[in-house]
Formats: sequence, C-alpha cells, structure tokens
Amino acid sequence: MKNVLAGALFAGLLALTGTAAALAPTVALDDLDPQPEHRRATRLITHFIANYHYKKATLDDTLSQVIFDNYLKALDSTKSYLLQADIDEFGAFSTELDDDLRNSDLQTVFDLFVRFRERVEARMPKAIALLDKPFDFTVDESFDFDREDASWAASEQELDELWRKRVKNDVLSLRLSGRKESAIKDTLRKRYEGILRQTAQYNSEDVFQTFINAYTTAIDPHTAYFSPRTSENFKIRMSLSLEGIGAVLQSDNEYTVVREIVKGGPADLSKKLHEGDRIVGIAQGEDGETVDVVGWRLDEVVDLIRGPKDSIVKLQVLAKGAGPDGPPRALKLTRNTIQLDEQAAQKKVLDIGVGAAKQKIGVIVVPTFYMDFEGRMKGDENYRSTTRDVRRLIGELQKEKVKGLIIDLRSNGGGSLSEATELTGLFIDNGPVVQVRNSQGRVQLERDTEDGVAYTGPLAVLVDRNSASASEIFAAAIQDYRRGLVLGEATFGKGTVQNLVDLNRFDEEANGKLGQLKATIAQFFRVEGDSTQHRGVVPDVTFPSGLSTKDQGERALKNALPFAHIAAVRFAPSMSSIGHVADLRERHAQRIANDKAYKALLAQEHAMQEAADRTSVSLLESKRRAEHEKARLDQRARENEIRIAHGLEPLPAKPETESEEDEDGLADADDELGGKKDPDDFDVVLEEASKVLGDYIELAQTAPNRLADSRKDAAVGQLDTPAAVAAEPAAPQMQ
Repeated sequence: MKNVLAGALFAGLLALTGTAAALAPTVALDDLDPQPEHRRATRLITHFIANYHYKKATLDDTLSQVIFDNYLKALDSTKSYLLQADIDEFGAFSTELDDDLRNSDLQTVFDLFVRFRERVEARMPKAIALLDKPFDFTVDESFDFDREDASWAASEQELDELWRKRVKNDVLSLRLSGRKESAIKDTLRKRYEGILRQTAQYNSEDVFQTFINAYTTAIDPHTAYFSPRTSENFKIRMSLSLEGIGAVLQSDNEYTVVREIVKGGPADLSKKLHEGDRIVGIAQGEDGETVDVVGWRLDEVVDLIRGPKDSIVKLQVLAKGAGPDGPPRALKLTRNTIQLDEQAAQKKVLDIGVGAAKQKIGVIVVPTFYMDFEGRMKGDENYRSTTRDVRRLIGELQKEKVKGLIIDLRSNGGGSLSEATELTGLFIDNGPVVQVRNSQGRVQLERDTEDGVAYTGPLAVLVDRNSASASEIFAAAIQDYRRGLVLGEATFGKGTVQNLVDLNRFDEEANGKLGQLKATIAQFFRVEGDSTQHRGVVPDVTFPSGLSTKDQGERALKNALPFAHIAAVRFAPSMSSIGHVADLRERHAQRIANDKAYKALLAQEHAMQEAADRTSVSLLESKRRAEHEKARLDQRARENEIRIAHGLEPLPAKPETESEEDEDGLADADDELGGKKDPDDFDVVLEEASKVLGDYIELAQTAPNRLADSRKDAAVGQLDTPAAVAAEPAAPQMQ
C-alpha cells in the first residue's frame, strides 16, 4: 500500500528555516544518465553493506529480483503507466542487477526510468483531456484503487479504461466534497499537470537514489541511501535549531500522510493535525493560492510546507479514516521553533475510584528520550535530559501523595539510548538494561551503574504500536526486572541500530557528491535474551484495539530482521513475579465491556480500519453520497458517546454540511467541534490504564507479591566494555 518513491522517502526530513525551494527545472531525457560519482558511490555502498551490515545478505540473482521489484514499485506503484510489454522487456535484466551493482553499471536502471517517464508524458495529456468529457454518475461501476496485486496492463486500451475510471473517481470525490464543477476541473488539471511536471524534474541524482534505495530496502527497511541534497537536509534535521510545523510525513497512495506529530511543534500545540491525516493542499501566508499536492513528490511537499519562523502556512487536510470524497479541513499554522520545554516530560494527576476508595494516580508523559548534549559537554549544571526531568517530576508527584505512577510512552519513537538506560535506573537498583550485538556477533552491555532508586511504589508503563526503539528498551527492562506492569498495545518492534556513513570521506575525488549511507549495524536484546526486534514488547495486560496488527510496526515492513534470542545475563529482579496479572486482565475485560467511552473508541478504530482495508470504491454517485453521509453521522455518534461518558454536552447529531462551509469550500478544523474537543480531555486509554494500576494497588495490599530472596542466576553472554549506541527509529521524511 505504501506508494513511496524510495528516493523521495528520505529526501527532505525537516521543514526548517528558509523559504520554500523553487521548483526544479525540467530535465532533458538525454541528460538522464549515470554519472561518475554514482559509480563511485555504488562501489562504496556495496562494500559497506557486504562487510558491515548486520544482516549478511548475499548479492545474488534472488536478491536481484527483489531489487527489481522494489524499483518497479518505486516508479509505478499503482501500475498506471508501464505496460506488460515494458515489464517483459526490462524483466530480462531482473536477475542481472546484482552483477550491475558489483560492476557499478547503472545504465539499465536509468533506461527503465526513461521508459517510465515517456509513459507518463504520453498518459497525462489523455487524463487531462478526459476532464472536458461528461461522466455518467448513474452507472453502477467501481474503481479498484489498490492495484498492488493487480496485473500490469496488457495494452494502451486497458490503461485507457483504468484512467477513465480513475479520473471519474477523482471528479466524483471532489463533487462529494462540495466543490463546484469549474473548481473540480481546475484542481484536477493542475494535479495531473503537476504529476507530469514532477516526473520531468527527476534528475540523475534522483534516479540513482531511487534505485539504490530499492537495493538497500531489499536488505532491511532501515538501511537507506541519502543523496547529497538529502544529506544536507538530514544534517539540518539533526541540528539543535528545529523550526517548522513539526510533523513526520510519508507518501501513501499518492497522498502525503502525517506519520507522527513532533511534540512541542506548532502542529502538536494546535491540536488540529493528527497522525494519519492526509495533506492534500498547501497555501503560503494568509492570502496565498492553495496548491493541490495529491500525487506530488514528498520532498516537494516538504519544500512547500517549509518556511521561516513566524510565517503562516495553510493546509487542506483529509482526516484519518475519511474517504477521498470527505470535505478537507482548512488548518492555519504558524511556523515556529520546536521548543525543548514542549518536548520534555510532563506530569498530570488522575483521580480514580469514588468515596473512601478514591486515590490519586500520577502520570508522567515521556514524548521522546532527549538530552541536551551540548549543555552537558559545556558543564552546564542545569542541562535538560529525560532522566533529570522525570526524577524532578517524581518528586513533585510524591508531594501530591500519588498512590501509583504511570510512565506514558505512547507514540514515543525513541531517542537517546543512554537516556533509556538512565531512566530505567530510576526504578531499579544497578544492573544491566539492554544487550547490543554487532554484525560480528560481539555482545556489549548497557548498564545502570547508579545505586538506589528514585521511586519504589506501584509502577505501570503505558505503550502503543508507535512506541519504538529506546521506548521498547525501557519497557522491556521494567518488565524483565518485574519492576512494574506494561500496559497497552504490543510495541513497534524496532530492535536494530543504524549508523550513518559519509561516503565522501572514503573518496578523494568526491567533492561532496557521494551522499551518505544509513546502515543497520547492530541489534538490541533484552536482559532475558529476547530481541525487541519484530515482536516488540508484549504488554502484561493488552488493551483491545479496533485497528489491525497486520500493518503494525516492524512486522508490517518487508525484509525486516526477524525475532532472535541470545543468552540472558545475570540480573536481580525486583520481585520473583509481577503477580495478579490474570486477575488484572479479567477486571480489565469486564470493565471495558461496559465502558461506553471505550466501546465508542473501539468502534471508531474499527471504522478507520474498514476504510483502510477498502480496495475499491463505487462510481455510482447516489451510493457514494449515502455512504459518505452515513460515515459522517456514525462518526458524530461515536464522538458524542465519548463526550457524554465524560459528562459533556453532546454536539449536534448531524455534523456541519458542505453548504455551511467557508468561502473556500472547506470546513474549518474547529467548526464541527465548537472548539471544545481537546484529545487530552478524552484520553480513554490512559483512564483505563490508571484503573488497571488502581486494581494492582488494591490486589497488592490484600496479597502482597513475594520479593525475590536472592539474585536470579542466568547464563551470561560474552561481555565487552559498555559502549554508547544511538537508539533512533527509522528516518521517514520529517518536516
């Protein structure tokens, strides 16, 4: 489903200071040839992967076929341009790409891109011409938009029929969103011209990056090549001055999708942009013209969103789970510096129970594992870090006499491994926290070396499918040490370590033209020996979700490293067992079965999953309108179930109609909610987690857990001197 041009996936990273980049010039077909620097970069990349990558993948005919398939998908993921004849012609070379890589011969790869561009240039004028022809929306037919498993078109006539339905669906989607006929034609004409223009702007560097990433992702999903332009943007992203709107973006079926909201950024503080939303239009300033960006390259979308601090960008957004015919919402965001204070750990107190059974549960939200490395190196006594902030917040919560503590790691994608280790040390006495095995099989330990703990009371760690890397290390250590409960969903499952190699350092003639390689070099293992890779951390009490696990985390990524196990190391658990888990699961299941807010949340997630699982849509307007209206009413009913459960007045049963939208034909982000709905007010999952911890406290008081009388002996793997290893999740496009 992920229609990602591999080269574009890693292209822009973070929309920081500076104005939107000017559109690239058209590149002549005759200029699309491999350059000398591409051949030199290829030699270095194949060398590093063969000798230092954690996964020992043999560059042979089998891998060559995977690379070929990846490259085709990167170019034409919807199988809307190339013909079966093209696939047959170039498929003859599908098992020769391994030899081409070893010989740094890239001509076949470039020839295939030229053929793809020729097909696009021939196709788009036909699509634009269809806009001037009438469509009959009373005909009961459908459009299959998910073509991942479809066959390649056998003829131009077959592609003509595919595009007739595609354009008809695009027109119908905009009709259902309330657009006028003239605006529909104008929007789609610009959209199709944009696809043509962007394809014509791909230069040799773009083609090379796209192909090399077809190679690297055939080995594992976190190994990637950054072209010189991408490398510069990556350096900007890793600097301390982060300016933009604060959102991690990726491409999916010609849409730009919000993968993650960066804590402390304008998008996060606005509460208007959410994970899973799709950005379909962008305008600069208060009065700038909106540019339709459906089908655009990801790096060009980022270039439009990027801009200087205090400048305004207006986005048109389709909400997660909404169909393409849903009315997009207009968001206005002011670009700003992403504040460390906003990214830092924060606390809150929840009251659970009633009467004499009422008790306070402390919550510390940890958005990322951060450290002010520069401040620490300068000797600043007040430098900020996750561990320092959490230690302070624990003290503040203890003064408020909380009975238990929840560390909320939901959507925490990782960060500093040293901080994950030190944070674990606030809750356990000294001991090993995580094992790291490199590509040579050597195992090193990361340890908590500080005696004593900051908090000894009842503890729970709340995780979800987006808790990754360093988050999983912390949650796994707490679980292995039997120090507290892990609640929520199985985590992402990213248990690998990447290293960034500047290829220019290894070539005297590089002149900065070779780019960088991010390669997987090591794997994390829990102290008990299991890897966090692939499986993630499975909670002690798993909360149900209406979302499928098949597209969740590392398990959904092709060529991801498998789960593995190594020898355990000696460590002293806090308790012999966590205790009461079966009772906690039973109480949890009984409670949510009767919790209207939780049931509404599950229904909402089921609806999102159903929308995500659809592979075709009806082109019968009456049917689509009925489906659209039902989805709107059902969504409002679910929102009101949650509001009522929290003692708030319900919103009008019928959401705002298209006729009530603003002058741009777009519903404002706040209109339907009356400015009253803040996700923090309706955190159904956190509320349930506090109740589970409350149950644990109650059960522990009546039947205390038996403390371990002695250290647990376990096999000790080969140990080395502890080493600092960066624990960072894969780098999607961030802006």
